[in-house]
Amino acid sequence: DSCQLSRLIFVFLVEMGFFICTMFHTSGYDTQAIVESNGSTEYGLFQISNKLWCKSSQVPQSRNICDISCDKFLDDDITDDIMCAKKILDIKGIDYWLAHKALCTEKLEQWLCEKL
Repeated sequence: DSCQLSRLIFVFLVEMGFFICTMFHTSGYDTQAIVESNGSTEYGLFQISNKLWCKSSQVPQSRNICDISCDKFLDDDITDDIMCAKKILDIKGIDYWLAHKALCTEKLEQWLCEKL
């Protein structure tokens, strides 16, 4: 029914706002952002760590849960970034991204374009 569809669209828009806010605060929308921290490296828009989520020569024992080379998060095709971020969201929840707690919990509609 229309109410159920409306709820689904609302959840989708909130999630989109969260992702856009998170990308801004973690990487500044820079697809080539790399941050080294505590013996691991975080890659791309979502600063995805090579300890668990992707494969790199730096951490050959990575679980590589997203089944992808970390370098793939550094190109302009963000499809794989979003797929891995969605997997992280499903497994770890939004608390994986520290920016979320302080900066991406309220007023997520401000991150959405009025016209697409």
